[in-house]
Amino acid sequence: MKFNELGLSEGIVETLTAIGYKQPTPIQEQTIQLALSGRDVLGQAQTGTGKTAAFGLPTIEKINPENKAIQALVVAPTRELAVQGQEELFRFGKSKGLKVRTVFGGSSIEKQIKALRSGAHIVVGTPGRMVDLLKRKALDLSHLETLILDEADEMLNMGFLDDIEFIIGKTPVERQTLLFSATMPNDIKKIGVKFMKNPEHVKVAAKEMTADRIDQYFIKTKEFEKFDVLTRLLDVERPELAIVFGRTKRRVDEITRGLKLRGYRAEGIHGDLDQNKRLRVLRDFKGGHLDILVATDVAARGLDISGVTHVYNYDITQDQESYVHRIGRTGRAGKSGRSVTFVSYNEMGYLRAIEKLTKKEMKAMRPPTKEDAYQASLSVAMDEIKRDLQEEKLKSKLAKFDADAEQLMADYDVKELVAMLIQSRVKDPDTMPEVQITAERPLPFNGENKGFKGKSKGSKGSGRYGRERSGKGGYRGKADDKKRNWRDRDDKKREYYKKDRKPKTQGSEKQTGFVMRNRGDK
Repeated sequence: MKFNELGLSEGIVETLTAIGYKQPTPIQEQTIQLALSGRDVLGQAQTGTGKTAAFGLPTIEKINPENKAIQALVVAPTRELAVQGQEELFRFGKSKGLKVRTVFGGSSIEKQIKALRSGAHIVVGTPGRMVDLLKRKALDLSHLETLILDEADEMLNMGFLDDIEFIIGKTPVERQTLLFSATMPNDIKKIGVKFMKNPEHVKVAAKEMTADRIDQYFIKTKEFEKFDVLTRLLDVERPELAIVFGRTKRRVDEITRGLKLRGYRAEGIHGDLDQNKRLRVLRDFKGGHLDILVATDVAARGLDISGVTHVYNYDITQDQESYVHRIGRTGRAGKSGRSVTFVSYNEMGYLRAIEKLTKKEMKAMRPPTKEDAYQASLSVAMDEIKRDLQEEKLKSKLAKFDADAEQLMADYDVKELVAMLIQSRVKDPDTMPEVQITAERPLPFNGENKGFKGKSKGSKGSGRYGRERSGKGGYRGKADDKKRNWRDRDDKKREYYKKDRKPKTQGSEKQTGFVMRNRGDK
């Protein structure tokens, strides 16, 4: 099916062709006609499947540019998503001359009020700022025709339910509501029942997720080895554009500092950064001025950045759905992508849960060695030197150093001079500055994960998830007799303290009794 078969006007179809949209994605194909007919829609699809166009195109089609009132409202969980949504909707509606405004926290509310007063057909923004504007009576929704809730599950996770209900309460009863979400928990369904009129549920099947176009790997590594493994991977794989996911804001800051220290063009984003800094980092990343973006899940949720070739999960995520969102940053627009997840030995249950969700087995990858990284960097340096020496422009620039070069060649061995040139271009792991990343505990197992520990007790299993797997189901390292995993150690502690033991005495005074708690008793 093509866009001109979905009931869109010729002007919008021409705009889509001009910006490179060839044919609709599954969510667009199933949603656009329903929305054009006026139906309420519950759209369920993963990030990267084209949801903005799915709700944006039919909304723009119905807007009357002569009517200066706000006719459509898009509520998004983060500032980045709001800005991104505004940019997309503006592009889609260019042929109609529509005004699309953004409102979000972290920027001057006075400027946003001024922009709204100058006219807006569509407003895109975050729940908190919209509530502020509604309370100030600076956002008039009395003529609203279409309400769109984008990434609804994420807004609920961030605690915006009350704000969403407040915003909905300020909209006309007779309106069209389009709700889009990656997942469909009960709270989302309740919103559908409470605020929507007989909505049509459109769901994109798992086989259509972008994960199918992504080669997924995992590396078993210890916490203190992760950063060195990451930088070696970057040297060996040489991604054009990469995103590194960290579990916490502190983690993102430390990884970013470490990468910069080792000479990589990297910046980080998380919720504590001010809006101007976040937008500047994203602009630099999209514009090719950065090679690596380090981010938390929330900061990167829904970002539409084309050209991302690699995703590195520095920390595995506890939520399997979040994993799909992370790797969905790559493998877009029909292109292939690559993801690598770092996992400790006792986090393998989470990896198996992710595989169960994506229906795709991750391949085990051997972490690159120092020598691998050095040889990869050396190969790149040699290619760059040869390429530079063939450029006529560079040769003319080097001419002014002829006399100095002849002097150095007369005083020193030519081979040593060339070796120094190569050394200046190569990232040598042995001479890289030391980087300390604060250690974090691996994700703990809980009752929900017991089913992912492997086969039943007594089964030897295939050993895919450990170098050696014992009959008891524990995952152990190479030196099994010397280094037992944390479960083995805790089992020994529990057995030790189960024994009947007399309290020790010191002098004539007895020590008071105590209870030994294991990690799960907190």
